[in-house]
Amino acid sequence: MKWLRYLAFGLVGMLAVGSIAFLVAAWVYRDIPAEELEARYTTPASRFLNVDGVRIHYRDEGSGPPLVLIHANFGSLLSWDGWVASLKDQHRILRFDLTGHGLTGPDPSGDYSLERTVQLTERFVDALGLTRFAIGGTSLGGTVAMHYAAAHPERVERLVLLSPGALEGRSQQKAGRSVPPIANILKYITPRALAAYLLKSRFGDPTKVDDKLIDQWYEMWLREGQRAAILARLRTYSSADLETVTAAVRGPTLILWGEKNPQAPVGQAEELRKMLVNAPGVQIITYPGVGHMAADEAGPVIARDVRAFLDTGN
Repeated sequence: MKWLRYLAFGLVGMLAVGSIAFLVAAWVYRDIPAEELEARYTTPASRFLNVDGVRIHYRDEGSGPPLVLIHANFGSLLSWDGWVASLKDQHRILRFDLTGHGLTGPDPSGDYSLERTVQLTERFVDALGLTRFAIGGTSLGGTVAMHYAAAHPERVERLVLLSPGALEGRSQQKAGRSVPPIANILKYITPRALAAYLLKSRFGDPTKVDDKLIDQWYEMWLREGQRAAILARLRTYSSADLETVTAAVRGPTLILWGEKNPQAPVGQAEELRKMLVNAPGVQIITYPGVGHMAADEAGPVIARDVRAFLDTGN
């Protein structure tokens, strides 16, 4: 029947147009070669270190007692620029890009679990020859720092937690299951508007999000292999047994929180303090008008409090 032939021709045409549109979009949002991004974002302080098959990008700046910093999910070590500028005159600041982030790129093992991330952190600081140091992190990085401090209390002098994502993840231990299969399209088509939305929705004052920061995030996402790694991490994340971890932290701890944090409400700061039952002298400092991406939004302001906390032990 003619109408069946017309229907078939129509469906084929639609599929052809859809396929062409997808290929064009995938070309527009194609990966950026690692070499191109490294030329754009490395500085004289940049280093690369092979750790368990992963080529980790890090920066080593300043001199004095060492402080290791771990950034948030979706971000990079560049989030710590404000802290480094304020602290490097009296502290050695070591910050690195997590796998699937920044200039480090994907993990050849394909494992983006919290356990693997903590393991790589352990091997990274071992490779640098650090024996006693302070460690800090924000969001996902804060969770990693807390796990490291719990596993190695003899090595961590002080712990700094900037709105860690652990309490948020605790309510959904298998958070990755909420990432639908349709999200896989982001491996091929990722609009810049998504980076802008994530940043603005996590700043207390969205007007502070400028084009430079959006481009920075977006370009790092497009590093070859990065988008698949980001999705893999989202699908495997779990904050694990938080009560056991917090009870194992035994060093002085500073908890920092933006009061306008939409992702992890500021009330979680006090909840976390109560869970750190064996950490002496836990302090909490909150910041009016500041959101979840506090390191990017109010870095220099927060760094002054971090400096006072670190210097208390010297």
